[in-house]
Amino acid sequence: MRINRGIAGAELTDAQLLAAHVAGDPRAFAELLGRHQDHLWHTARRTSYTAEDAADALQEALLSAHRTAATFRQDAAVRSWLHKIVVNACLDRIRRNRARPTVPLSDDEQSEPAHDRDVMEDRETSLAIEEALATLPPEQRAAVVAVDVEGYSVAEAAELLGVPAGTVKSRCSRARAKLAQQLRYMQPQRNQTAPRRV
Repeated sequence: MRINRGIAGAELTDAQLLAAHVAGDPRAFAELLGRHQDHLWHTARRTSYTAEDAADALQEALLSAHRTAATFRQDAAVRSWLHKIVVNACLDRIRRNRARPTVPLSDDEQSEPAHDRDVMEDRETSLAIEEALATLPPEQRAAVVAVDVEGYSVAEAAELLGVPAGTVKSRCSRARAKLAQQLRYMQPQRNQTAPRRV
């Protein structure tokens, strides 16, 4: 059974779905997440250092959004509100991990995929970027992901991250400089494999 879509089956907006969830509709929040789950997962994955931390932070963020939906202010897009909750949950998890470092139970699990010379070049580039992003401090990583990967303006990123626009600019600038060094270092390795492609 689907959510009542009103007149002529018109699709509810994100804000209407969130309001329906607050009013007690048991399907509204799931419907809302269905629209944004891929975006939120990619945001969590890019902001976190490991896939496991991203999954845990995303789960925490969605539980938080579910519980605090009544506090949503209509002055922002629901997607932006969810994005901010996910980024904050990722940063909180990074801070907790630093305060309480853990030791993996098994050496079999690798946090980063191995470089395979037979994969497509765009996959290699993606892996190189993920590795470079992993070297950034969490605040710089969150800023550069919001602006350069997710495409938010500096002002929007500042609102999402809860910091002044100037802070976002400086974090992005420092992050870009570090990424340029990392990716310049990795570039010759990728070029060396290029002639072997058929």
